[in-house]
Amino acid sequence: MRLALGIEYDGGDFFGWQKLGHGPSVQAAVESALSFVADAPVSVQCAGRTDAGVHARCQVVHFDTDALRPMRGWVLGANSRLPDAVSVRWAVDVAADFHARFAARARRYRYRILDRAIRPALFRQYVAWERLPLDADAMHRAAQALIGEHDFSAFRAAQCQASHAVRDMQRIDVRCEGEEVVIDVCANAFLHHMVRNIVGSLLEVGRGERPETWLRELLLGRDRAVAGDTAPSQGLCFLGPLYPAQWGLPVEATL
Repeated sequence: MRLALGIEYDGGDFFGWQKLGHGPSVQAAVESALSFVADAPVSVQCAGRTDAGVHARCQVVHFDTDALRPMRGWVLGANSRLPDAVSVRWAVDVAADFHARFAARARRYRYRILDRAIRPALFRQYVAWERLPLDADAMHRAAQALIGEHDFSAFRAAQCQASHAVRDMQRIDVRCEGEEVVIDVCANAFLHHMVRNIVGSLLEVGRGERPETWLRELLLGRDRAVAGDTAPSQGLCFLGPLYPAQWGLPVEATL
């Protein structure tokens, strides 16, 4: 039997999603909790890895098990064994050929920037901070150059293990919400640090240090060395993947 789970987590306590030998990971916590419920070892596959300090609203994973439990039992049982920073939101019985990573058609991220002169105290682990005024409209216009299928080498981390840098950017929006500048990004898939590197470059446009045409120049130049700095991890949240309706997942994970 194959099950899919929707999981939310605060990434501040972890070294990232992927199981590591040198620090706590979300994957290790989830597998430990599910193994307890199944009374057998469980290994999960996720829709997309997140880095240290990055949060997730609805990470989707799948796993195979012979254990027969009600869906509510998987959710409540796992949550009883998970740390407070991780919570299973739902569990669904899926077809045997469902794959959390390869069946996804899109992935969505949100980056939040507190744009004010005074540093944050409340909720500081969920926003990046920019003390200089940002022009969100200029950032939005600049970002539209990234829409479509392109080589995103200019926004790819040096340690990225992807076989190529071509990705399909389906949507990118920048807007103001009170004191925050919010950046929503949707693509078929992302490279390592891709969103944070894009945000780092957009910040230079927002401060007026670069023209709006700079993002297009970076994209065409494919040179990470001349793009903006990598934005801090705490402002980034993986909103989740999207799948075709045929898989029967909850609305928040369905196209």
